[in-house]
Amino acid sequence: MPAFFWQFGPASESNRLPARCSVMRRLSGVSVAVMSSGDSLPYSVKLSARVDRSGFPPLQRAQIVELACLEPIAKGLHITHWTSHDLARQAIADSIVEAISPRTVRQILHDVDLQPHRTRYWKTARLDAEFKARAEKVLWCYGNAENLAAQGLGVVCIDEIPNFQVLERKPRRRAIPGSIEKQEFDYTRHGTVNLLMLLIVHTGQMAVMFLEKKDALHYTKALAAFRRRHRRLKGMYLIQDGDPSHTAAATESYFHQGHGWWRPRFTPVHASWLNQAEMLNGAFEFHYMKRGSWRSREEFMDHIKAAEPEYNCLYAHPFEWTWTNQQMRRWFEKHSK
Repeated sequence: MPAFFWQFGPASESNRLPARCSVMRRLSGVSVAVMSSGDSLPYSVKLSARVDRSGFPPLQRAQIVELACLEPIAKGLHITHWTSHDLARQAIADSIVEAISPRTVRQILHDVDLQPHRTRYWKTARLDAEFKARAEKVLWCYGNAENLAAQGLGVVCIDEIPNFQVLERKPRRRAIPGSIEKQEFDYTRHGTVNLLMLLIVHTGQMAVMFLEKKDALHYTKALAAFRRRHRRLKGMYLIQDGDPSHTAAATESYFHQGHGWWRPRFTPVHASWLNQAEMLNGAFEFHYMKRGSWRSREEFMDHIKAAEPEYNCLYAHPFEWTWTNQQMRRWFEKHSK
């Protein structure tokens, strides 16, 4: 494991379509023969003509927004999501408007902050008494991290990047004026690496360790190495999720043998977003792992070892965390009913 050391001093303060056009855009799914013929299209050839949204009364705009909130299957379509072109075509088919352009549809949706073309993953947290109890302990650590550091107690967030694939891509063409960076689709695999990321909350300083396997044995070995290098501390609050290696009997036994030096705090089930180490993972991966190419596992590990002190020098800062226990309790009261 690479040697590392964290300073427990105070946190640093650095904390187009033209207005009128005689050329129509070809509609998706319509044949060239139909487009070139004089026959009228079922949804009106005025689809791509620009119509100022100020010309639509509030009722029509509301109906377009309502349409965008429906699943396409409600209109007999088997597409998985709406595009502005789909919505414009459907609005005409439903006789909401006589003619409308996709651009105007986008403007109407933009006015109400509706983006049916976008999606993101999420996980529903189980809002129960255990959620509240765990969240309170984690948020208390965040709110008191600096005061605890002054007393010789640290707050550390831990999370893994498991089975990171070490890929070699070549040839690679760096960006030049007029051309973005290009990477070959083909790549060579050189195995995987398990990374253990650690974040000191009150300073934003980080460390990374390598785990031969993602299990309780290697996890506790990493924690033991951390404690040996920081034996001067009185104790450590450890923020972690409910991964099997964190809740295994061997891990619990290791904590008990520490006579209270380790003070584990678990994030609630399906609420690992309360772990600030996830934000560290995102920041570190963006700067040092995204778009990388390595010829071997050893080269990748050397790169990560060199990246750790550089990240601490250039990018480390306490993450701004504004969700307090008071706010969490109000949110919990509102959403747990």
